[in-house]
Amino acid sequence: MAVTTPHLFLPRLLISLLLLFLVSNAAAKPIEYQTLVVSPLQKPSSLAGDDDLLAGTLAESAEDAATSYLHLRVAHRDSLLSSNSKATADEILRLRLDRDAARVSRLHGSLAAATGSNATGHHHRGGFSSAVVSGLAQGSGEYFTRIGIGTPPSSAYMVLDTGSDVVWIQCAPCRRCYTQSDPVFDPRRSRSYSSVTCDAPLCRRLEASGGCNVRTKSCLYEVSYGDGSITTGDFSTETLTFSGGARVGRIALGCGHDNEGLFVAAAGLLGLGRGRLSFPSQAGRRFGRRFSYCLVDRTSSPSTSRSSSVVFGDSALPASGIAYTPMVRNPKMETFYYVEMTAISVGGTRVPGVAASNLKLDPATGKGGVIVDSGTSVTRLTKAAYAAVRDAFKSGAADLRAAAGGFSLFDTCYDLSGRTEVKVPTVVMHFAGGAQVALPAENYLIPVDTKGTFCFAFAGTDSGVSIIGNIQQQGFRVVFDGDKEKLAFVPKGC
Repeated sequence: MAVTTPHLFLPRLLISLLLLFLVSNAAAKPIEYQTLVVSPLQKPSSLAGDDDLLAGTLAESAEDAATSYLHLRVAHRDSLLSSNSKATADEILRLRLDRDAARVSRLHGSLAAATGSNATGHHHRGGFSSAVVSGLAQGSGEYFTRIGIGTPPSSAYMVLDTGSDVVWIQCAPCRRCYTQSDPVFDPRRSRSYSSVTCDAPLCRRLEASGGCNVRTKSCLYEVSYGDGSITTGDFSTETLTFSGGARVGRIALGCGHDNEGLFVAAAGLLGLGRGRLSFPSQAGRRFGRRFSYCLVDRTSSPSTSRSSSVVFGDSALPASGIAYTPMVRNPKMETFYYVEMTAISVGGTRVPGVAASNLKLDPATGKGGVIVDSGTSVTRLTKAAYAAVRDAFKSGAADLRAAAGGFSLFDTCYDLSGRTEVKVPTVVMHFAGGAQVALPAENYLIPVDTKGTFCFAFAGTDSGVSIIGNIQQQGFRVVFDGDKEKLAFVPKGC
């Protein structure tokens, strides 16, 4: 029988205790925190004057301005609502979240139609189906800018939407038009307006044409939505004028004579999607299908140094040293900007329940994946991934006082009344190619009332598609390089 001598037993015991200490220490890795400055919900600042938003003159010129880029100021839709409504800050936020839920439902419905999945409640008027999704039509056109339409240019508010391709505007004569802030555009007064003929290649580019006007032989477009909203009219080409007088001619544009549904204030939509008829694609020869935007908090004053903006062309790209992630192409749906999210960290540790396999796009079926969208406010994660991230956050934020119940989309809220600042676990999104987005605290714990209630600004979805929303994008310059098919999030880019 072997006997362990005392002089050998002691070193082995020490080594075992040391290994146990190291393993325990690794398992108990300290949670990483950052500071959230507690500022209760405020009513969004009123819309700046036209000149301030336009930041330039829509001067008519004989030729397109010789510029290799466009720079535009951008405003949040709530600032327009704030200018014309007596609604409280709480009510405005709740309306925003209601619009958000409607938009996400429509996005999922369009994806379901494109991939052949069963989509409940997604009825298309007259059997017409379109893969084009308009945030404006769902009451969810969250950011807009002011550009000139036609020659001479007529100023108009246009919604910016990365989830849409077709550019369109309300046109006279109106058979049915909703109320907008500016006079309705009249193509008969524009020297640069031209109808697209039914046999033109541009007409065939429409994913779902509205048919042909037999009398005029002009192409018709139609986009309809599950909630009954619709825009239809003549498909045309027109000149768009941007700040500083820069002009871009021969842009395919829907001239809508019949527009109804949940449209609000803006005159139309500037589609920034990935499809062939989006503005970046149409202007690609001149601007390289490159654009970027930076969105500030909707309550920020227009007079502050930080403002929302969108830039087209080489100036949209940041200096070197930025980590890009490749765009992922969905063969079933060309409009949306897909990226590959590989993990989410909370408190400095990757959340085990967020598996890259659960967030991947299946190119064979077109299902799953992660979309970057300017028109969705709240980031949606597949239900299992969301539950894992939420639970990890709740565990790290155990010292905060939980608020009873939730608020609209949110199920995890805290009572921070009487506090000036608090420590919250860090949240980082990781992407293929090594890119990562370390979110500021105000991008994921947001005020929902004036009393000091803050909620964790993520939500779950039953659909297999995850969406990175604009609340999480705030403060980053989001760079879309369509030619090289890559995307980046640049911190402090406004």
